Amino acid sequence: MAEKRDYYEVLEVGKNATADEIKMAYRKAAMKWHPDRWVDGTEAEKKTAEEKFKEASEAYSVLSDPEKKARYDQFGFAGVDSQGAPDFSGGFGNLEDLLRDLFGGGFGGFGGGFSGFGFGNGSSSGRTQTRVYKGRDIRTRIRLTLEEIARGVEKEITIERNRPCPDCGGRGAKNASDIKTCPTCKGSGQVQHVTNSLFGRTMTYSTCPQCGGEGKIVTNPCRTCGGTGLVRRRETVKVKIPAGVEDGMQLTLRGEGHSAPHNGVNGDLLVIIEEVEHPTLKREGNNLFYSTTISVTDAILGAEIMVPCLDGSYKVKVEPGTQSGAVVKLRGKGLPAVSGYGSGTGDLYVKILVWIPKRLSSEEKAALQAMRASRSFTPDPSRDDKAVFDKIKDIF
Repeated sequence: MAEKRDYYEVLEVGKNATADEIKMAYRKAAMKWHPDRWVDGTEAEKKTAEEKFKEASEAYSVLSDPEKKARYDQFGFAGVDSQGAPDFSGGFGNLEDLLRDLFGGGFGGFGGGFSGFGFGNGSSSGRTQTRVYKGRDIRTRIRLTLEEIARGVEKEITIERNRPCPDCGGRGAKNASDIKTCPTCKGSGQVQHVTNSLFGRTMTYSTCPQCGGEGKIVTNPCRTCGGTGLVRRRETVKVKIPAGVEDGMQLTLRGEGHSAPHNGVNGDLLVIIEEVEHPTLKREGNNLFYSTTISVTDAILGAEIMVPCLDGSYKVKVEPGTQSGAVVKLRGKGLPAVSGYGSGTGDLYVKILVWIPKRLSSEEKAALQAMRASRSFTPDPSRDDKAVFDKIKDIF
């Protein structure tokens, strides 16, 4: 299965694009790739059109929704993948439905309604916009302790990334006169192919073979960057990590990845959380679990024990007659929920195990023999309290 492309890249918009710009970008992609436009194409073309249309519809379903867009901007695909599969049809049964929704009607069939959009008369007005380049994303990992996860933390990470060449300003040539418009594609980066279909003259495009889609040709490349406009740099980035993150979660820092050629849009920095195992506490979601062993006399008579928490140690009272396997809950001593993924703070569950000695002195044995016949030392489940949290006993 092909890896998903960044939604902004799919719609060819910047990360600060307005709602109107996002809708217009989707309109353009949907008009180009709607399956109804490719009914006379080859099977490969039909499949490509269907996949492209689904991809654009999925991107639009997220970026057009402010709440989903905010989650995507912060957590990438992990922030929206659990929200349910989008309607890849975009809500349009056919191309006429799409036109009616996007342009408010006025299309009385396919006979001549496309001429204003570059489909009926061979116009290339829909293809003259400047190509937007996007830099590659960078993936890295950050190891966090449970203490850091509990409070949130700011970390510094050092990465190597492409940045605009300081000598040529990212142009690839020191002088602007050394950059020429490609004579083959006239700067569009693509060459046009015209075919006839049910819609009249239909245009398709392919990457220009002379400039490789750049639209420009560098005649005298910069010596520092070799004409790429980019140089490699080792830089330090500060990452603010919210409290409550989990192992494997991905944070997205927009624009902190590799710079793009020709001063395009930077890629993203994808930070994957790696949780360091705690020496005494075990995590399950936002709850924490801790096991401790007490003596049989403390279990009989009651005692106070110290329980380690993420913000220090706390005294916990062990009631007289505590059974081995009993669980005590410290409310609110777990981990907070990640902002936008729940509310409240988890709890800390303390499982108490009773240690039974294997070696006894003769005096100790005699004392226990005298107590053996006592009713107090005779097991009676109907008299004793049951464990409060039996349902979680297997977690430890």
